[in-house]
Amino acid sequence: MLAAFSQTFKLGLKSLMLQKMRSALAALGIFIGTTTVIWLVAMGEGVSYQAQQQILELGANNIIVRTIEPKSNTSGDKNRVKSYGLLRSDYQRFLSNIPSIVRAVPIRELRREFAAKGRILKANLVGCAIDHFDLNRLEIARGRWINAGDDRENVIVLADGTAKRLFPFENPIGQKVRVESDVYTVIGQTKPRGASAAIGGSLEARDYSYDAYIPLETFRLRVGDQIMTRTGEGFNFQGEIIELTQITLTIADIAMVDETVAILERLLKKYHDQEDYAVVVPKELLRQAERTRSMFNAMLVIIAGISLLVGGIGIMNIMLATVTERTREIGIRRALGAKRRDIIHQFLVETLVLTGSGGLLGVLCGLMCGPIFHFGRWLLVQISPELLPPTIMTLEPRIALWSVLLSVFISLGVGLLFGLYPARRAAAMNPIEALRHE
Repeated sequence: MLAAFSQTFKLGLKSLMLQKMRSALAALGIFIGTTTVIWLVAMGEGVSYQAQQQILELGANNIIVRTIEPKSNTSGDKNRVKSYGLLRSDYQRFLSNIPSIVRAVPIRELRREFAAKGRILKANLVGCAIDHFDLNRLEIARGRWINAGDDRENVIVLADGTAKRLFPFENPIGQKVRVESDVYTVIGQTKPRGASAAIGGSLEARDYSYDAYIPLETFRLRVGDQIMTRTGEGFNFQGEIIELTQITLTIADIAMVDETVAILERLLKKYHDQEDYAVVVPKELLRQAERTRSMFNAMLVIIAGISLLVGGIGIMNIMLATVTERTREIGIRRALGAKRRDIIHQFLVETLVLTGSGGLLGVLCGLMCGPIFHFGRWLLVQISPELLPPTIMTLEPRIALWSVLLSVFISLGVGLLFGLYPARRAAAMNPIEALRHE
């Protein structure tokens, strides 16, 4: 049986080699379809991995409670002072009523103008606790981070971008920085840290490059809770009173996150008469990202499957033309004793060789997705860097093994499906009529 199959395979391969261009064009459709499956899934996996890593950076066992401006605060009164958001009493209430909390990190941040030695910069002034450093994976480049002894002191730690803009040619440690009417002494500088992207509308993008960190109690004493802003000309002012911008809670066990969220929301609803807060659960975002990834991959496979389907139709068309051209050959084989199944086997082998070779070449090209993508990105950067969005600059394709196996399976399936009809048509020919064919 093996000898018969080997003979059929050699005969099919010889027949295909007689029409090299036609065979190559027929296999090209399968090649493109297979490569498309692997490449599209690799790109999708890369984007999904980026999003999931950013969510994981927030901590799957963390809960983020943020201040938001309620819609009810919109008013035509230009001199109105709005009071909303998280309170210091909320922070104490969380710690007193929820035993599952192992760490609570509050912050208060505000956009401010920084000045040093004639240089001026708009940056984020962040009032924070000591744990803010570990929570956000910051690293010290020079000096030190805030400690317990700095409480209420006018000390400041500059982020990498802030330090380089204010002190481009000197060591910032020990230098003075003026923030509005207050003067702070620089005690540290953090290392560069990549920005975090906005996640599904639930969490805003965060750029750590242009921050400046002071003790939270110092922020309360020097800046205060009430911020007044001039609106337009004259003496029109608009103010807002905010005590805390965000509280990040770390829960002892990830299994307790959902229960803790329910308690948090009950406490917030009880002590807030307006919806001036948002609760962000990274664990839920991770689930959502996983669901989105699955839907995205399914869509990509369908699109690539259509490409393979088109390639299969092309192969069927080629094989039907081949059957017509080789009618006399089929008649001679039948006259010499070949059975119908032998004719079916011959044409199926030819179809599988076409789809198999196209599929295997497509897999090889698909596995080269990373190097080809990196080269293409490098080439575009050399031509015009602004052509590429930041997401593409950091994207890394990730080959999924299942996409490789699926593409090979589909390509062979297409060969069997679209090769079966031409093969059966060839086998069904009347030998006498086939011999008469010119």
